[in-house]
Amino acid sequence: MKLLTFRSGQDLKLGVKNGAHVLDVAAAARALGGTDAPCTPEALVCTGSAGLPALARLVREAADLPEFQREEASLSLGPAVPAPGKIICIGLNYRRHAFESGMAIPATPVVFSKFGNAVAAHGQEVPLPSVAVEYDYEVELALVMGREARNVTEAAALDYVLGFATANDLSARDLQMRTTQWLLGKSLDRFLPLGPCLVTRDEVPDPQNLALRSWVNGELRQNSNTSDMIFSCAYLISYLSRYMTLSPGDVIATGTPEGVILGMKEKRWLRPGDAVTVEVEGMGRLTSYMA
Repeated sequence: MKLLTFRSGQDLKLGVKNGAHVLDVAAAARALGGTDAPCTPEALVCTGSAGLPALARLVREAADLPEFQREEASLSLGPAVPAPGKIICIGLNYRRHAFESGMAIPATPVVFSKFGNAVAAHGQEVPLPSVAVEYDYEVELALVMGREARNVTEAAALDYVLGFATANDLSARDLQMRTTQWLLGKSLDRFLPLGPCLVTRDEVPDPQNLALRSWVNGELRQNSNTSDMIFSCAYLISYLSRYMTLSPGDVIATGTPEGVILGMKEKRWLRPGDAVTVEVEGMGRLTSYMA
């Protein structure tokens, strides 16, 4: 399934994508009655992978109810995961990106974090405040946990994943490099656009063989594949779960490939008015507008 959130007044509703249409899960559940499917983004995060079978049943039962199908183009989308408990990011996780950055390939994962204020939606404006100048993009594969994970093996790690999404790990490089801690340059408001949808684990047979691309104002900047990762998704889950409990709804952004502005000889940093689009194969294009 391809899951998304969309705005209805002040609320975010849960939807399931079906071609150009989106099933309004809560409305269909009320009409059909008796469902134990998660009907809100919050319920989906709480139930994690355990709620997917009931949600899939509801989708099948609502297939012949066009009154609950909304045209995606008419919707204002929310983030694929509106309120993750933890946002864990991995730096320098692509071989060619480490090379372009002039940094050694890490022997262990480089772990940093973002906060909830950084989460943004497809199509949303991202403010570029005057506190920095060196604004950069990073297309990333994000994975979302679907079960509590503690000390899991690498072989079993992907069984704990709810799904995957496209992310843009936006960065203020001058703030990022001000100290050895990267947090300041990574956690400005709306600096983690996430979406447009969350693709469930069963639809991604091999997360280590996905194309990633990014564009700035229509110009292709990044064009790579998750096969260039130094540490795989499964390894990252296993590694992180040794040190902290991973919970349903936690987001792990798995790193970016080569082609970022930081690695260019002539650096034209992002400015207000720029449109940045990022895409992971099978997960849709996520566009953000710098403001």
